[in-house]
Amino acid sequence: MLKKLPLLSAIPLLIFFSSLGSAQKPQVQIGQDQQTTETVNIEEKERPTHRFSRAWLNDKAKELAASEYQLPVIPADNPLSQMSYDDYKKIQFRRSATIWSKESRNFRVNPLHPGFLFKTPVKLNLVVAGVSRRILYTTEIFSYDKEQEKVKQTDAQGYSGFSVTTPINNAQKWDEFLVFQGGTYFRAVGQTNWYGLSARGLAINTGKPSGEEFPVFTEFWIERPSETSEKLVVHAIMQSKSVSGAFTFIAWPGKNTNIKVESTLYPRINIPSFGIAPLTSMFLFNSLNRNRFDDFRPSVHDSDGLLMLRGNGERVWRPLANPERLEVSVFKDSAIKGFGLLQRARKFANFEDIEAHYHERPSAWVTPIGDWGPGHVELLEIPTKQEIHDNIVAFWQPDKPLKAGEEYKFAYELSFGASLANEESSGRILSSSSGRTLGSATERDFVIDFALDEIPSNLKVSATSSTGRITGTIHKVVPETGNLRVVVKFQAAEEDYAELRVALSANDTKWGETWLYRWTR
Repeated sequence: MLKKLPLLSAIPLLIFFSSLGSAQKPQVQIGQDQQTTETVNIEEKERPTHRFSRAWLNDKAKELAASEYQLPVIPADNPLSQMSYDDYKKIQFRRSATIWSKESRNFRVNPLHPGFLFKTPVKLNLVVAGVSRRILYTTEIFSYDKEQEKVKQTDAQGYSGFSVTTPINNAQKWDEFLVFQGGTYFRAVGQTNWYGLSARGLAINTGKPSGEEFPVFTEFWIERPSETSEKLVVHAIMQSKSVSGAFTFIAWPGKNTNIKVESTLYPRINIPSFGIAPLTSMFLFNSLNRNRFDDFRPSVHDSDGLLMLRGNGERVWRPLANPERLEVSVFKDSAIKGFGLLQRARKFANFEDIEAHYHERPSAWVTPIGDWGPGHVELLEIPTKQEIHDNIVAFWQPDKPLKAGEEYKFAYELSFGASLANEESSGRILSSSSGRTLGSATERDFVIDFALDEIPSNLKVSATSSTGRITGTIHKVVPETGNLRVVVKFQAAEEDYAELRVALSANDTKWGETWLYRWTR
C-alpha cells in the first residue's frame, strides 16, 4: 500500500491558541520463492565497508551540516520518474532475495523499488559486528511486467526504502509491520492492524506561508539481530537544506509495535518553526461533519482525534475536523507527558467499508524521554475532498528555536496499535457527534459518549465556549450501551467559529477526559 500524499497548499491560514562474534560479510540472503527457484546473487566485491557506531553516525551528520546541501534526485526524464501508480504496483519484489530469509532470526528485510513518487535514491547497509557493508542496488531482485524493460535497465543508484516482516499475528506467517519509504516517513502496525497513519523524523515550516520543507532519510544502517532478539535496530541519516540529523530506531513488534526513537539534529541555519515526533493522518468526515459528503459510509478516517496527556495530568481529547480552510491549533504545555493521533472508532459499523478496513487502522502515541521543556502540541487540519490525501498533522514544537551550529537531542517512544496502554478505561471519550437541536433553527447539540466502569457520584458538567453561548447540558447513562452521554446545547453568535470545552467532575474532583472542539460555521 503506497503512502498517501500530505496535502499542504496555499490555503488561507487560520491559527488559534488553545488554553555480532567475529565479523562476517553480511549478504542478501536467498530464500525459497514460491514461484521460482532461481538464485539471486548480488556482487560483493564493490560493496563499500566501514566500521560503524552511533558516534560515527553523529560525526557524519555533523559533517554533512557543515557542507553544501546536495540531495540526489532521479531526473524527470528517467523512466523511473515517469511511472504511474499502476506501473509501480506491477513491480514485485522477489522473495528469493529477502534478507535473512534462510537464517533463524525474528526479522526479514525487503528493499523497496525506487520510482513513481519515490525519486530520492536511498542507500541501504547491513551492520554485523560493528562493520557496515552496502546492499548494492540491483534490479535482479525484482520482477517486472514485459513492458517495463526500460525501467529494469535503469540504474537508480539506490532503493526507495525497505520493509520489515515478522510473525506478528501467526507463527507460520511473516507479516509486514514496519516500512521506511519516502522522505522521513515511516509506518508501523500492531497485531491485526492495517496500515493507516504515518510518523516522520522531523517537520519544518509545516503550514507556514513560506512552504513546508520535507527532510529526507538518505541512508540506512540495519543491524543484524541475534537469533533470539525480539528487537530490530535501524540507524539513519536525515538531510534537508536547513538541517542534518542522526537517527536510531529500536523497534519491537507485538500487540502494539513500539519504536524508541533517538535523534541528534545539527541545524545549518536557525529554525524557529519545526516539529518533533510528527504524525500524519487522514480525516475526511464522521458524524461531526458529514453534511458536505454524499457517501453511504457513516465515517471515513484513519484517525478521529488528538489525545494529549498534559504536564498537570489532565487528559485532553480533541476530535478531528476537515475544515473548509487550513486551521492550526496550538495547545501549550510546560512539560507534556504524551500525545497522539488515535482511532477510537473500532467497529465495522462505524465505517461500513469492506475494502479500506478503517476500523482496523492503528493509533499512534508519543511518549517523551527526558525533559523536552516548554512548548506546544500543534495540530494542523487541512481541507480535503478525497480520502487519498493525508490532511492531519500533529507534532511537538519546543519554545526555543533550533540554532545553527548547535547540537540538539530528542528521544521518545512511539507506539502503534489498536489499543494503547496509556488509555484509561472509565472516562475515555468514545465518540462525538453533532446536529441541529430539535425544534430550533439556531441551536446545535454536541453529543459526547464516555466509557463508564461505574457511575460516578455527584457528577457535574462544565461547558464553555469562546463565542456564542452554552444554553444547557444534559448527562445520563445510556442503558443500551452502559456509556455516559453528555449533550451540550450551543447557540452560535455572529462569529464564524467557537472553541468549545467540556470538563466533568465527580465529588469536586476532575473525572474523565476533557473534550475540546472547534466549531466553524
